[in-house]
Amino acid sequence: MKNRKYIFVVGGVMSGVGKGITTSSVGAILKARGFVVTALKIDPYINVDAGTMNPTEHGEVFVLNDGDETDQDMGNYERFLDVELSRDNYMTTGRVYETVIHKERNLEYKGKCVEVVPHIPLEVIDRIEKATKKAEADIAIIEIGGTVGEYQNILFLEAARMMKIKYPDDVVSIMVSYLPIPSKVGEMKTKPTQYAVRTLNGAGIQPDFIIARSETFLDKKRKEKIAMFCNIPERDVISAPDSDNIYEVPINFERDDLSRLILKKLGLKYKKTDLQQWYDLVERIKHPKGTARIGIVGKYFGTGDFVLSDAYISVIEAVKHAGYKNNVKPQIDWISSESYEKNPEKLEELKQYDGVVIPGGFGSRGIEGKILAIEFLRKNKIPFLGICYGMQLAVIEYTRNVLGFKDANTTEVNRKTKNPVIDIMPEQKKNLEDHNYGATMRLGAYPANLKKGSLANRAYGATKISERHRHRWEVNPAYIERLEKAGIIFSGKSPKGNLMEIVELPVSVHPFFVATQFHPELKSSPMKGQPLFNELIAAGQKLKNKK
Repeated sequence: MKNRKYIFVVGGVMSGVGKGITTSSVGAILKARGFVVTALKIDPYINVDAGTMNPTEHGEVFVLNDGDETDQDMGNYERFLDVELSRDNYMTTGRVYETVIHKERNLEYKGKCVEVVPHIPLEVIDRIEKATKKAEADIAIIEIGGTVGEYQNILFLEAARMMKIKYPDDVVSIMVSYLPIPSKVGEMKTKPTQYAVRTLNGAGIQPDFIIARSETFLDKKRKEKIAMFCNIPERDVISAPDSDNIYEVPINFERDDLSRLILKKLGLKYKKTDLQQWYDLVERIKHPKGTARIGIVGKYFGTGDFVLSDAYISVIEAVKHAGYKNNVKPQIDWISSESYEKNPEKLEELKQYDGVVIPGGFGSRGIEGKILAIEFLRKNKIPFLGICYGMQLAVIEYTRNVLGFKDANTTEVNRKTKNPVIDIMPEQKKNLEDHNYGATMRLGAYPANLKKGSLANRAYGATKISERHRHRWEVNPAYIERLEKAGIIFSGKSPKGNLMEIVELPVSVHPFFVATQFHPELKSSPMKGQPLFNELIAAGQKLKNKK
């Protein structure tokens, strides 16, 4: 039987310190040593999945191939590890409780009194072990959401404690903690981290490593203090300063020899590390041959007085990946679509961009601003990539302004429109009538056939693709023939030909006007980019060079 290893990653002091990037980067450096690595995320929410969470509160919903709606950190795991994960790699408090209650109702506990402890932690352990076995992984890295000291994640910490007892030589714990530098003090403070470690100790866990997040590198004195008061060797305190790009983090970790230290604690023999692809990537990022200014027109940016770019994190990363692939530095601007509704004259600002992305979304807020933007991009021949709702709005814009059906709309916004060019999928109508919203959309990977000679076909270099979806509405088949006669090319269709997956305009009419019903950003990778995003950046550079 394979002796599998487990690494738990927990957070200290505050949220947002980079547990997801730490988990992904640790996975990357262990993979570079020749090990098969998988990653799991535990979200301490009662929600069964992330699908019903507000993007301005929780951030992006990341969709896996099997259709599971998950936390955005799952996207980081896939990008860094170059793997495709499944619903086995994601759990929430709600999902765990749901399973335990289901088992109790089915008498799977054989009449025992089912209690929060130990049955909830045991279910967590069971899920971790099954996911690791299914992935045939040597090492599983488990990120526990939230911050040490919160009530929400205490049961997951209990699971980690119990696994350490069950597998004393096979479990390692890493705490990612923040060391503030108060501006009026001017000195890096270790006390919050000391308290966080004491709190973790109170849950029965002693961290094997502390990843010290801060604005700058940790000095020797701070390392010594953390080592002394947190009861770990100084070499196991790893400095993790702020980085301009997340893809440097694996390299930064290896400067402190982290992979060798982890493998030594786990009793694993290790090979010489091979991080060449990461060095090559960072070299391209640091020494671009040009710039690409990209606008993202969305409506999920505002959260109070702050901008939450996490709502579109995969889109942003896909733009960056495509920039790296084209050897240019992407400069990304966030544009509120609502601003165009209030001040249409602001549309002129779109001329300064080398390309514009209009990502997915739901509801009526801001969509008229997006439609105005699409019309401007089409008429002014500015490279455009529409995603999901962005594709639907592109079809609406074309129907209104080229076919002349001024009331054309989606029934998501106007159920009574006389020209429902975008309509709900028939099987989805009952879900909405029954208020059955969770995990009922068209979710996950679906195949599509590409029209030979189309822009999409050339971008992918293939006639058959598979991409991930998250939507309920589709292009209404009743309008397809008229749209095609008016100049739209449906270059991607479902295998049966009844669902429109990609629309584009001929390159003789527009340098790059492409929109997809699926979410191409979900399968973008830092090393390869994503075909349509790569082509968007390339088209912008070609136009810039002509000018």
